[in-house]
Amino acid sequence: MRITEAAQRLGTSPRMLRYRDMLGLLPPVREAAPARRRAGAPPDPGQAGIPQDGSRAGAPRDQGQAGMVPAADRVPGGRPRGHRRFADDDLAAVAHALRIEQRYDISPAALAFGLKVLTEPGVRAEVAELGRRIGKITPPPARALDFEQQRAQRLLRLPSGGTPRTRRD
Repeated sequence: MRITEAAQRLGTSPRMLRYRDMLGLLPPVREAAPARRRAGAPPDPGQAGIPQDGSRAGAPRDQGQAGMVPAADRVPGGRPRGHRRFADDDLAAVAHALRIEQRYDISPAALAFGLKVLTEPGVRAEVAELGRRIGKITPPPARALDFEQQRAQRLLRLPSGGTPRTRRD
């Protein structure tokens, strides 16, 4: 389904769906089967000497010629991107994101950053360091000492008689 219908079904606007897509909160667009070229139609970019970015030989790239599609709006094969079609799985993912945002009273940008923290180790490390510096997370050495202390206490547990266990050979 098109973005307008998807937005109506989700109770949001097409603009907000585009914003969520820009933030990376939508599943990636699935590649559709390549369309067949009709006889007499111009060749696909990347064929017959046409550069894949859609520019013409000798023409400046940022000239804004009619019918030109910027390279950022092209799929890897060089063809212009079509309109995104939303499947039921896409709608379910967006609906889940909306529920998270409402439950925790956060913005789409905050949710996108949370995903970034979960998926990028460097970002996760920096956020953890901030948590340690402001006292929200205990430093790793303290946690290691706590573990060692608990381990030692388990090993020294006394039996029901009250005397330490001794090893018998």
